[in-house]
Amino acid sequence: MDGGEGRPQPHLAALVLARGGSKGIPLKNIKLLAGVPLIGWVLRAAIDAGVFHSIWVSTDHDEIEKVAKQFGAQVHRRSPEVSQDSSTSLEAITEFLNHHHEVDIVGNIQATSPCLHPSDLIKVADMIQKEGFDSVFSVVRRHQFRWSEVKKGENKMTEPQNLNPAKRYRRQDWPGELYENGSFYFAKRHLIEKGYLQGGKMAYYEMRAEHSVDIDIDIDWPIAEQRVLSFGYFGKEPLKKVKLLVCSIDGCLTNGRIYVTEDHKEMVSYDYRDIVGIDLLKKRGIQVRLISDRDCSKTLSAMQLGCVAKVSVTNKLQVLKDWQEDLGLSWKEVAYLGNEESDVECLKQAGMSAVPADACAAAQKAAGYICKSRGGCGAVREFAEHIFLLLEKVNSARKQLEEISSAGKEMGRKNSRKGNKELMEKE
Repeated sequence: MDGGEGRPQPHLAALVLARGGSKGIPLKNIKLLAGVPLIGWVLRAAIDAGVFHSIWVSTDHDEIEKVAKQFGAQVHRRSPEVSQDSSTSLEAITEFLNHHHEVDIVGNIQATSPCLHPSDLIKVADMIQKEGFDSVFSVVRRHQFRWSEVKKGENKMTEPQNLNPAKRYRRQDWPGELYENGSFYFAKRHLIEKGYLQGGKMAYYEMRAEHSVDIDIDIDWPIAEQRVLSFGYFGKEPLKKVKLLVCSIDGCLTNGRIYVTEDHKEMVSYDYRDIVGIDLLKKRGIQVRLISDRDCSKTLSAMQLGCVAKVSVTNKLQVLKDWQEDLGLSWKEVAYLGNEESDVECLKQAGMSAVPADACAAAQKAAGYICKSRGGCGAVREFAEHIFLLLEKVNSARKQLEEISSAGKEMGRKNSRKGNKELMEKE
């Protein structure tokens, strides 16, 4: 990156503060949200924005450090002095700058804002680097009427703060007000060293309301997950409709345990919820195929799933490629559920990937979604539900594009009719 005319650009570092202690939700910063550690959502956006010279997580906790590195971030181990309940963000950022003299600008991104998109970060980087602002922070527009607080025991009435009750605005007639939403604070080093995150030549960046989600506020995790599934950022490539799910048998469809009887027969257990999940996928037009490292053909025959299966596989990725090519699918149309090191390359290749909660570390690192359920205990059904939610997102996006296209065509027809009428009048 350079600043034009051969000048190097000032070093812009993304910094996510992720302390291990949390009074509300233990280890909230790495708690799974829609199958991804909370901090992973903002790290993915920061990396894909492509505007940062370095991306850091400041933490005091080993598990958070591990997750941060899995997502491609560097880690600054913060001191106990700035890891207290009373420690401020400014103190943690200042400590970071004291250890990283190469950094000129800090983009402090809140871990608790999982609907952040790279496009927002790109625009803010331009405001700092090209438009010369010293600090830029995120805001959201709210249409909320405010009233003064009356504390218990006070002998007074509440008063309107931003409205005239006799002439209440209609929503469409009132632009609303701007509120900080805490998603990010960008500031230059000289400003931070003076003790400010906001100051100098200062500007706000208005985020879309649907992208303004703060887990510190939306502590109802299931509701937050629905918001993220609807408005979150899932990567550079657009989502496509899944047409094939390949599932590893041992450790995903089953719990991985093999029971051996006295007459040397093998037995495994499975969860009926997973069978229902497979049936639901088929009803949605999604093929389900099964794969295994070992010969479990007798077990599959007994389960009567009606799925194409390949057993005694030594190279799972090659089998997956063969199936993908035979069906004429793009990788974005393939989903994979695995749990072992032999599944890692398949998880990386598939457009949508998941692992059960008890999958090995290498598989968890490669997966896009980590189930809450363990293998053989509902993981297949859970991943199926996740696929259905993402399909709704795909269908919604497609509908929006169709509406935009239709509106554009209608506008073109109107302009054409207007032009023809003007031409006839001239003649």
